Amino acid sequence: MDSILRIPLNASPEQAQRLQDLQRGFAQLCNALAPLVQSTRVWNRVALHHLAYRQLREQFPAMGSQMVCNAIYSVSRTCRMVFQHPGSPLHLDKLGAKPLPLLRFADTCPVYFDRHTLSLKSGQLSMFTLDGRMRFQLSLDAQVQARFHAQKLREIVLSCTPAGGYELSFVLVDQAQPGDAPAVEGAVAPPQAGELPEYVMVDEAV
Repeated sequence: MDSILRIPLNASPEQAQRLQDLQRGFAQLCNALAPLVQSTRVWNRVALHHLAYRQLREQFPAMGSQMVCNAIYSVSRTCRMVFQHPGSPLHLDKLGAKPLPLLRFADTCPVYFDRHTLSLKSGQLSMFTLDGRMRFQLSLDAQVQARFHAQKLREIVLSCTPAGGYELSFVLVDQAQPGDAPAVEGAVAPPQAGELPEYVMVDEAV
């Protein structure tokens, strides 16, 4: 069965500030991309990449190429939740002929990583930040290590905890069998009926 493994980060104040800066930078990337989605109604990840990647790389050089790709993935994923999930109040069927609202990502939005921007080896976590790699030593028990080896990794997401810290969520996917459907949508849950993701604000006046 697919599962989400959540690992809290024991960050010092200096490390927490670096993570906050990265989170804000990631939100800026997403917010630069959102008006393009609104005007074109395109949120397919590949199509959005072709439309926006070069401009975003020029506009946000400090974020690096992979974080730009990850932000495109984040916006694409969020738009699928907002405009296509049957529980969303902004489902396309409910909007009808109305223009798409503009989505705004809060500074606390989740940050998506990939194997180029985050690695975990022998208990040492190395992750991209705006001012170089940051490392954490993680104590993973044998069962957790076995899960990393036995399952495929689909998503890595950095998010705030209710207590004000940070955690990483690893979406681990079992080897698919014919006819199997994924049991987990991702580390960021889709909205319940009548709700939007907590990190998304909607400007319908634009």
